[in-house]
Amino acid sequence: MKKIIKITALIAAVATLSACTGHVQNKANNCSYDYLLHPAISISKIVGGCGPAAAQ
Repeated sequence: MKKIIKITALIAAVATLSACTGHVQNKANNCSYDYLLHPAISISKIVGGCGPAAAQ
């Protein structure tokens, strides 16, 4: 029974994280980055690698 609960929790975690991924392109369309949970906490966004993002 504990094994089934652990597997179910793992599947739920993977499903949740996979639904929170995305891709952002900058306004000039010459740079982009992917994020896992939210674009604001992406490492590329934090260091300002691509400049301002295009409106989604």
